[in-house]
Amino acid sequence: MIFNVQYVTRVNMNSKIVECVPNFSEGRRKDVIDAIAKAISDTAGCTLLDVDPGVATNRTVYTFVGAPDVVVQAALAAAKTAYQHIDMKKHAGEHPRMGALDVCPFIPISNVSMDECVDCSVNFAKQLSEALSVPVFLYEFASRKEYRKSLSQIREGEYEGLEKKLSLPEWMPDFGPARFVPQWGATVTGARKFLIAYNVNVLGIKEQAHRIALNVREQGRGPGQEGRLKSVKGLGWYLDDQSIAQISMNLTDYETTPIHVAYEECCKDAKELNIAVAGSEIVGLVPLKSMLMAAEYYIQKEGLFVLDEQLKMRLVIDRLGLSSLKHFKPEEKIIEYRLGRDGSGLVNLSVRKFVESIGARSSAPGGGSAAACIASIVCPT
Repeated sequence: MIFNVQYVTRVNMNSKIVECVPNFSEGRRKDVIDAIAKAISDTAGCTLLDVDPGVATNRTVYTFVGAPDVVVQAALAAAKTAYQHIDMKKHAGEHPRMGALDVCPFIPISNVSMDECVDCSVNFAKQLSEALSVPVFLYEFASRKEYRKSLSQIREGEYEGLEKKLSLPEWMPDFGPARFVPQWGATVTGARKFLIAYNVNVLGIKEQAHRIALNVREQGRGPGQEGRLKSVKGLGWYLDDQSIAQISMNLTDYETTPIHVAYEECCKDAKELNIAVAGSEIVGLVPLKSMLMAAEYYIQKEGLFVLDEQLKMRLVIDRLGLSSLKHFKPEEKIIEYRLGRDGSGLVNLSVRKFVESIGARSSAPGGGSAAACIASIVCPT
């Protein structure tokens, strides 16, 4: 980890919480990555959860939470800092991009509606365009035009094609000037559901990884050649610093296509191509539910007996190879753990969870606690 992200002991889940996940086009210069992180963490009321830089992609994903107005101000502070340090004229990396702050989504987490997150994105777009005089587009739930609703639609042509794109009437930005700003490019912001950025590693070349991505992603190769997995976007690239290729996917609805399904489908295609899979990678944070879904899949598939949640996490990390590139720490990568999920002590456990903790293959609660629980059941007041 580059920036020293502080662990979160507890976030009040009864308050309004919005998650913001800006992607900045810088993944190699530690001082710039840290400066942007500091701008976020210095915003009063904002909690920085994760900083995930990529050298080959030359891109860093930041994750932070707070009240709606707070996350807007934190995103604005981060963008202003990036404006001082990032020059898109010099940028190169494996990941598609069109701006220094490439995309800045707002996601509802607790007691917040999607409409409120749309308001966050519109407010952010307005303030960003006024502060830096840069073009800003709205996407997903904030989009005002159906033909430019998805990020891929707006980002088509990337930075290199942006100057020509901005000259077309149908691509006038939602906020800011309809002119090319070479240093910055353009920014996309909006509101969306929780997304899992998930990469599967293969010991092959970029073209092989991309072939698998075309097979599995929902869009496939185009009309009439759709892929197998719903709610999945994907492409293939090569990581020079790791000497591996990756099938890079965005799981836009992890309940429709869970991470373990995406992994297993990629493994099937890799086997047909006679190339090895070398684990996988989650970029940013992941919901606990998605990890538990994967654990249940492997427990059922292999006929295992695993009750303890920590052991389930270890099982998923092993089966998906989540530590293949860098050590996967559940306390850092699972959003509920980072938010300080309620229920860390015995007093907060339900009877069911308490009994499961006694039967788990781990240190159990003391005998006095167990006796008290049984007494309360046998002799209720």
